[in-house]
Amino acid sequence: MLLDLTSIRQPETPVDRTMAPEAFAADEEFRIVTPARLVGTLHKDEDRYRLVGRVTTEVELACSRCAEPYRMPVDGAFELRFLPQALAGHKDEDPDTDPTTAFYADDAIDLGQVVREQCYLAIPMKPLCTPDCQGLCSQCGINLNTERCQCAPTWQDPRLAVLQTLASARTNDDA
Repeated sequence: MLLDLTSIRQPETPVDRTMAPEAFAADEEFRIVTPARLVGTLHKDEDRYRLVGRVTTEVELACSRCAEPYRMPVDGAFELRFLPQALAGHKDEDPDTDPTTAFYADDAIDLGQVVREQCYLAIPMKPLCTPDCQGLCSQCGINLNTERCQCAPTWQDPRLAVLQTLASARTNDDA
């Protein structure tokens, strides 16, 4: 999944790579389940490169409400600058202030890392299998999307417990 930069001679070089899902380790947040395709153009300026393109694939996530796995398509456009590792400590080239800047070493760019990064950026903060996912029952843990539980969820606000004792102590309702 490495792009060898020593063979790049033109100012613009097309890049089209398809990577098998097995090439990516399963992550705690997602798993790539279909071949990932990276299509773009690599722009060369001496030892600096700019990669402009698009990543398409499909990832498997766990729903944040019901914890069931589901698939989500990823189709993300990107534009990244790659600088030599020797510039990593330079104050003008700080990836903490510019998230579109990365560093390469050994005259190679890891395209697998670009694909993983685009997948991370595509994942929503709270992934849901469907917008109307019912989630799990808070008492028995049953998936409410597939079954109905027999629990009778009753919750009482503990701050109102004192008022409840006053209401039950009343014997005459002639207020």
